[in-house]
Amino acid sequence: MASLFSETLLPTTTELPEGYSVRPLQRTDYQKGFLDVLRVLTKVGDISEEAWLERYDWMAKRNEEYFIICIVNGEGTIVGVGSLVIERKFLRNLGAVGHIEDITVQSSEQGKKLGLRIIQTLDHIAQQVGCYKCILDCSEKNQPFYEKCGYKLAGVQMARYYDGSTPKDAPVKSDA
Repeated sequence: MASLFSETLLPTTTELPEGYSVRPLQRTDYQKGFLDVLRVLTKVGDISEEAWLERYDWMAKRNEEYFIICIVNGEGTIVGVGSLVIERKFLRNLGAVGHIEDITVQSSEQGKKLGLRIIQTLDHIAQQVGCYKCILDCSEKNQPFYEKCGYKLAGVQMARYYDGSTPKDAPVKSDA
């Protein structure tokens, strides 16, 4: 199977329910529920398999930037995903920062510590590839989860949306 990155970057052990495993995103994951898991998090759109493969191949060519992992159950279905994107800097002696994105677990699989295992795995990969820190954005309701994972509030995230959308938990403006 063609994987997005080398499995040697994964931790040697990850505490998962019996029969579950963690692995890099694979080129064949369009058929294994990857987009369905992302739909738990936000809108995904109607992505054809051809478009999926184009994006996968584009990311694979940048194999030192994109690290997407999947947690797979005993039937081979993807039940959790997370992404690490590496930003190369001029700061900190040409350092690298990891951006953790798109952490989501299938609704029926929540409560099994899969989200924690995704974060731990991405943190491990970030350290392996030389990041001096990892950052992530989350909604206020998810802040306690990320604090349990060892993250601390370190600023305020700002966003500008160009497609007219807004985050689902954005404050509503009133005309008062």
